[in-house]
Amino acid sequence: MGELKLLRNRLDTWEQLKKDSETLEEIYAMAREEGDTSMEGDIRSAYQDAKARFDSAQILELLSGEADRSGAFLTIHAGSGGTEACDWASMLLRMYTRWAERHSYKYEIVDLLEAEGGVKSATVQIDALYAYGRLKGESGVHRLVRISPFDANARRHTSFASVYIFPVLDDTIEVEIRPEDLRIDTYRSGGAGGQKVNKTDSAVRMTHLPTGIVVTCQNERSQYKNKDVAMSVLKSRLYEHYRQEREKENAKFASEKKEIAWGSQIRSYVFQPYTMVKDHRTKFSVGNVQGVMDGDIDPFIENWLQFSWAGGSPAPEGGDDDED
Repeated sequence: MGELKLLRNRLDTWEQLKKDSETLEEIYAMAREEGDTSMEGDIRSAYQDAKARFDSAQILELLSGEADRSGAFLTIHAGSGGTEACDWASMLLRMYTRWAERHSYKYEIVDLLEAEGGVKSATVQIDALYAYGRLKGESGVHRLVRISPFDANARRHTSFASVYIFPVLDDTIEVEIRPEDLRIDTYRSGGAGGQKVNKTDSAVRMTHLPTGIVVTCQNERSQYKNKDVAMSVLKSRLYEHYRQEREKENAKFASEKKEIAWGSQIRSYVFQPYTMVKDHRTKFSVGNVQGVMDGDIDPFIENWLQFSWAGGSPAPEGGDDDED
């Protein structure tokens, strides 16, 4: 019934757009025939409304993957560079949570490892329809170029952080985890203490032995709740791991693969000597870097979805900051 409702909503949207466009075309033809310019404002407004609904519906048509309708786990890791990189990771965490707030998406920080100057790593669960489909193109290395606020000589620094997107799996997508393949360790949570936060072994670390994937959760006071969250994250990461393994075996996906490693950034955020955010895969860029850092990343998401759907291949990286 849930599947039927989603399909019906998508079909109803296109049928309504078809009716509205036919009606608008008739009104336009009538106004033009009678030379009535008083209708111009209403026609223009109706057209803009229909175009916005069309663009939104078109993006949904690009989200047809097995897990695209799922919520998403978003994990951020600071790269090398100490305080600079940790500050950059915290800026990215704010950018994605602001994006979720813009869409009124419910989100929760399920794991957070703070460090001097910012965040060493963080995992956010975003509960919203199509969150994974929209965010999956954000996986990769994100680069920051700016005058460092931590440098007394005000020199320009480059920092890196990696972003990983995994689907929150429901019961319709099976991921088998054998008990003998799993090692579970408990330890005391880090943090400021108080309220029994770091006084009991409530934090959980799960290691999937065949793949070496490790997940942690320490935000809940209860060890059982941390285990549940950690298991959910592990299933999502394993799903993504096996999906990528399947793609490696299929030659037709070769042009779409891109190794997530330092030096293979998907996007650069330049604060100085000019302001620009540029996606190196689609070549799409904007000058309003502050707007992007406030969560306005939908243009990048939509351009990547259209680019990927059209079979675009990743652009080669390299060059100096100014050249990028």
